[in-house]
Order: sequence, then C-alpha cells, then structure tokens
Amino acid sequence: MHASPANLFSSLVFSSLLLSCLVLSCLVLSCLLLSCLLLSSHKVQPLRNSNKGPSMALISRSCSGFLAQLSSLTHHKAFSVSAATAAIQKMTRVRVVDNSPLGSTPWHRAPRVIHVYTKNGVGKVGDRVLLAIKGGKKKALIVGHKMPGKRMNPRFDSNNVVLIEDNGNPTGTRIKVPLPTHLREMEGDYSKLLAIASRFV
Repeated sequence: MHASPANLFSSLVFSSLLLSCLVLSCLVLSCLLLSCLLLSSHKVQPLRNSNKGPSMALISRSCSGFLAQLSSLTHHKAFSVSAATAAIQKMTRVRVVDNSPLGSTPWHRAPRVIHVYTKNGVGKVGDRVLLAIKGGKKKALIVGHKMPGKRMNPRFDSNNVVLIEDNGNPTGTRIKVPLPTHLREMEGDYSKLLAIASRFV
C-alpha cells in the first residue's frame, strides 16, 4: 500500500518544521549561555553602574547563580578535604589561648603558622610550631586542634596554641581553655604547662 502524495508532502513539511524548531532552540540556548558567560565575567560592573538599571543586575545574579550550580554539578569532588583543611600545617591560622601580653592583645589578623617542628610538617597536640604574630616570630605549643585524632581524644572548634619561650617555658601564667587529658601521658616536659592549666577534658 503506497502513501499518497499529500501524506508524503505533509510529513515532509512536519519534519522540516520540527528540524527548524530544534535548530532555533539550540541557537537561543547558545546565545543565552554566551550572555551569561559575558555577564558573569563582568558581573561587578552591572551592579555598580546605575544607568543600566536593576534589570541587568538581576540578570547578572541569576546567570552567576546558574553558572555556580552548573560548575558544582560538573566539578563534584569524589573525596573529602575536611581533614586536610583542619590539620595544623604551614599557613594555618591559630588561636592563642593563654594570658600572655602578646597573645591577649587584639590583632588585625590571627597568628599564622610558618613552620612546624615535625618530620611530616603536620602538627598535633604537643608539637611545637613557629608563629608569625603581630609582625614578629614566636614559638608556640599546640594544645588543641580541629583535626580528628585517636579515639576518646577531644576535638576542638579551633586550633589552639600556647606561646612558649626558647627554653620551653610558657610565656603566660594561665591557660584560658581546657587542655586535653592525654597531654599528661605524652612524652616530654609539659609540667609547667600543665601547672598553669585550669581545666582538662
């Protein structure tokens, strides 16, 4: 059974219309993506320029949000970096928890670790570090960190250090936060440090 010429003509017209609609939608989508890329690369200018009105700012925000979601979908991490970011190593910001004059003075930026006195370059409780604090260098002892440790060892919300002298004696006379209990059982002379501690966890 052969199809009539009218049916063939109608099917041909329908397929051509469908193809043209598909090409047109692809062109529109590519234009939108290109405009979003251009606006996201210069997204600060539409927000500051008041002559372009709030519509350009709204388009810029929506496009940048769409691109952020798209990049999060395409660049999904298959591994966790929380433990690495919580470790005390070079360039890590720390918190001084004693009452020494250098540690108690408010600073514009938190002290930063510039050297860790360990073989692997990662500091744990009881290790010594060298800090850059208020434009100078000062040694400190780690008394708490955010990195997960062994079982039953406490984990703190911040990386805590106590300032010490070159001979190992603490600079301050009181420690303002609790110290981990397993610091008593560690090898090393921490007697003067434990003497000025107020609490243990």
